[in-house]
Amino acid sequence: MRKRTTLIILLSLLSACTMPFARDIAAGPAVEVQNTAEAIKSTAENTAAIEHTPTVEYTPTVEHTPLPKEITAPLLKSPSIASIDMLDEVYGWALTETQVIRTNDGGAAWYDVTPEGISEVGYGASTEFMDVDHAWIQFPDPNNFPNAGILYRTSDGGMTWTSTATPFNGGDISFVDANNGWMMADLGAGAGSMAVSIFQTKDGGGTWNRTYTNDPNLEGSGDTLPLGGLKGWIVPLDMQTAWVGGVVYAPGTVYLFRTDDAGKTWFRINLVLPPQAESADLAVEGLRFASSTAGILVLRIRGENGPQTLIYRTNDGGNTWTPAPAGVPDSGRLEIVSAQEIVLYGSDQFYVTRDAAQTWNLVPPDIVFGESLTGMSFVNSSSGWVITTDPSNRRILYKTTDGGATWYPLAP
Repeated sequence: MRKRTTLIILLSLLSACTMPFARDIAAGPAVEVQNTAEAIKSTAENTAAIEHTPTVEYTPTVEHTPLPKEITAPLLKSPSIASIDMLDEVYGWALTETQVIRTNDGGAAWYDVTPEGISEVGYGASTEFMDVDHAWIQFPDPNNFPNAGILYRTSDGGMTWTSTATPFNGGDISFVDANNGWMMADLGAGAGSMAVSIFQTKDGGGTWNRTYTNDPNLEGSGDTLPLGGLKGWIVPLDMQTAWVGGVVYAPGTVYLFRTDDAGKTWFRINLVLPPQAESADLAVEGLRFASSTAGILVLRIRGENGPQTLIYRTNDGGNTWTPAPAGVPDSGRLEIVSAQEIVLYGSDQFYVTRDAAQTWNLVPPDIVFGESLTGMSFVNSSSGWVITTDPSNRRILYKTTDGGATWYPLAP
């Protein structure tokens, strides 16, 4: 585009210079011509000037695309992928029922990087895949719920793992960087309530310190993060500030809490709700910060008029939340890609926004996935992967590069 613009400008300048001359010629011989001797002298002087002009050597700059980082692990043939977490167009992590696997070519090939001694992974593990090198996988101890488990962590892409006993079974784990992380440990749920403990680590998961619990059976329990309500996730902004979201079965009530003192105390976040939400069940589905200030919050409404998804934005680190003007009249799998991009799947179609839910594009896929779509990961509003599972538990991994309109299978 830049080259084309330059060409247009040059043509315009040439036209501006030559057109008056053409008009003079057409009007008659009004232009004086140099005599031959003067013309030869002028040409010789110009030639000498050109010959004495310093020569500038030009070396073109060649940009090289770096090769994908090699994975020195066993290559798998047709893995049955249960969940996937792509980091970008090239790199990603995934789980099968028995393996931890990685890709370095966008999902075409997968390598086995399962920690030694692990024979079952499935849906029982809590995972955090931060980047190409750093990952954490928490396995519960079924004989000691909810007080014990094993955390495996790697800093070299799964080539080696370190295991550590943890004072919790499982839950939602999230790291701020390679050393600092949070865990909202699940202590058990029932009758619309859920007890949790909040833990922090500052050494990459080697040791954990409990900063809060709402379990009345434990010493030092508090009530600023209420026992009532099912907690779905914890999202930290740093080691002082974090959010917990979920659902409470009370019409018009949003379960969204924040801490600014490393989890010691919590306070409720109030959202501006539309009229139809006052008598509906509300679930805070997800939250993502693209920076220290910009974030997206997703609220699901289930009322008399059917499900609806609402998007809230913040530009001040979560101090205030503003509802977007456009919602989606559906509810389904969700991917918050950035502070502007969101992809949602429901009713056999994809909803895509690139302007933080100011507008939505409806994208019907060329393959009818229906209820078989069981996993999804998008790295931007164009490139994404989905997993389908049929009644016989056969899984297929598909990829799109046009926002969900066309799909092609990758594995098996």
